[in-house]
Amino acid sequence: MAVRKLNPTTPGQRHKIIGTFDTITASEPEKSLVVGGVKSGGRNHDGKMTMRYLGGGHKKKYRVIDFKRNKDGVPATVKTIEYDPNRSARIALLFYADGEKRYILAPNGLQVGQVVLSGENAAPEVGNTLPLQNIPLGTIVHNIELRPGQGAAMVRSAGTFAQLTSREDKYAIIKLPSGEVRKILATCKATIGTVGNSDHALERSGKAGRSRWLGRRPRVRGVAMNPVDHPMGGGEGRASGGHPRSRKGLLAKGYKTRAPKKQSSQYIIERKKK
Repeated sequence: MAVRKLNPTTPGQRHKIIGTFDTITASEPEKSLVVGGVKSGGRNHDGKMTMRYLGGGHKKKYRVIDFKRNKDGVPATVKTIEYDPNRSARIALLFYADGEKRYILAPNGLQVGQVVLSGENAAPEVGNTLPLQNIPLGTIVHNIELRPGQGAAMVRSAGTFAQLTSREDKYAIIKLPSGEVRKILATCKATIGTVGNSDHALERSGKAGRSRWLGRRPRVRGVAMNPVDHPMGGGEGRASGGHPRSRKGLLAKGYKTRAPKKQSSQYIIERKKK
């Protein structure tokens, strides 16, 4: 996966950097794994706006992704690598030996025609899913479960990966992309390898209109508002602001917002790096 910079033939292309899509092998999704959706535009059932800066955007269908990888022992062949408008990573269509089709997140190095497997007896190779207790120490993984059988909840964005550093009693010690080190039950599953499309972080939209295609409306700065609208609003000229904080007055930039008695804190060995 690489990126390409366009020639500045228009103002919108001057700073535009986009992916090359060279790994994608199909233009149409598998019909049986696609469902429609209705956009809310940030409004609730009363029509009241509860999420700002959402709305519009291109129509898109949701691809049902298999985050559980629970077809243990059944080999699957990678049929296509596809674009997914709902996530930063690419997805791969699997054809299982028993005839079932499923989508998974495509890791780096996954090729069309490759055979992948899940379960305790799977080899620790790219694309295979195993319980953490069966994965060799030091292995790079993604798509990690927090509870056995729940489905992958962590490390799913393009280019991200975690590392299995050690095991302690019934827990595996994982170093996450944020730098946080935490315990996860060793019976939870994870997929070998790094999430694909790692150059996604290098992309630049080039113009505001591309954000509108993605359903993102213009975002207003707090300091540009009036005092009635935001704690950082008001002031003469540009002499406004004060301490950075949210619309509800919660301090930003360094103020800890995590609940001090949160139940899952007991599993965190080392907090994420600032």
